[in-house]
Amino acid sequence: MTAVYRGHIFHVAGSPTIADAASNLVSLPDGALVVGDDGTIAWIGSFAELPRAFAGADVERTDYIIPGFVDAHLHYAQVFATAAHSGGQLLEWLQQCIFPMESRFEDEGFSDYAARYFTRRRIAAGTTAAMVFGSAFPTAQDALYRHTRDAGLRIVSGRGVQTTGPAASATLQTSEATAVRLVAEEIERWHAVDTGDPTTAQIQVAVVPRFALSVTRETLAALGELYADVRESGVYFHSHLNENNRPVDGEIAAVKATFGVDHYLDTYDGLFMPGSARGGQSLLGRRSVLAHAVHCHDDELARMAETGASIAHCPTSQLFLGSGTMPWRRTLNAGVTVALGSDIGAGDEWLISRVLGDCYKVHISEEGSAGVALHPAELLFTGTLAGARALDMEDRFGNFDVGKDADFLLIDTSLWEPLEAMLSHGVRSDDEASATFEELFTLLMGLRQPAIAGVFVQGARAVAPNLD
Repeated sequence: MTAVYRGHIFHVAGSPTIADAASNLVSLPDGALVVGDDGTIAWIGSFAELPRAFAGADVERTDYIIPGFVDAHLHYAQVFATAAHSGGQLLEWLQQCIFPMESRFEDEGFSDYAARYFTRRRIAAGTTAAMVFGSAFPTAQDALYRHTRDAGLRIVSGRGVQTTGPAASATLQTSEATAVRLVAEEIERWHAVDTGDPTTAQIQVAVVPRFALSVTRETLAALGELYADVRESGVYFHSHLNENNRPVDGEIAAVKATFGVDHYLDTYDGLFMPGSARGGQSLLGRRSVLAHAVHCHDDELARMAETGASIAHCPTSQLFLGSGTMPWRRTLNAGVTVALGSDIGAGDEWLISRVLGDCYKVHISEEGSAGVALHPAELLFTGTLAGARALDMEDRFGNFDVGKDADFLLIDTSLWEPLEAMLSHGVRSDDEASATFEELFTLLMGLRQPAIAGVFVQGARAVAPNLD
């Protein structure tokens, strides 16, 4: 039935670029969000102006209402690996911590428990939509999709493809033929299973090689052929790019040495033969999301912008692994959509607003003219609408434009005393517009999971699975 949610509403309206986020910020101190019985937004505005047609609807009051967070990159099979110490950077961490952890997901009982736990953590953090790097094991993926669907959340996921790698990853590896078969079967079994239409589905599938070093040229060629067959049905592509730039033995150096390519991105663009010669079809496009992109060449950024591929920026995990800082101004100026990823488990923050806090800190600390203090509206945009855009679902969610699906969070400040205190007693500008921006910034930076009182997707409250 139609319902009204009353509180201070913040969202970035329309379809702006990040440069226009501030001018498109909507702040309704006593707002009303009307959700129709079809789960879409029927009306938004000041509660005092609520149309008579909705006067009889139930009203639920809260302190703040914001769009649901979109996490553009996190790992299901690393759900128990946050804060895992390896004493090293990316490649050491993978071998010592991650490959052994992910191998445990072969056990069906363990992976089912992990899927339930993962889903509970998403709800607690208000992550209504997510691009999830999956497990190598089909039964684990089945559990993830099943519990996500039952909880009422949105997901794009795909099994992590590995056909080569160190001994520590042996359990996760398959042959090229098996890898392609398993991906095809996952697409057949789960892609848009809930509605049959990828433009409306909450359950969707991606082709997901772990990263270039986890696959061979033969694998990339085969995945390119598969993706060419399923691209038009809305299947996604997801992987990692330019995360670690340690000289000689780092990720980027190893990719270039292994494939003989000019740029890391070439391996995903079908240019994986020596000298970046074409060896297969490109995996890039408007439903392609590449995590990290910390150390991109200008040519790579231009190619991503040209193809419509997006970046999942993961500042928290980049700090944890010493990967460096994605250059904010240079990346955005290239015209690439930049969404935000928690990167659980190198990232140890589930809550996207906490990741936004790290985003603010690392970019204000960039050297010289590269440094930028991100505007509060730009932060909200990056954690919501930019994520929807990266997932090519901006027409369905990401803000509160009338007609979109009602994906939103209810925030009760009384549930987290420090947040309530900061919002109630913090210093505000005498200028109304500046005071609004300051309030939004405090809300985002001070928000913690206990204050999230309701998580809704398409107008329905998400239901966390039991762990028993």
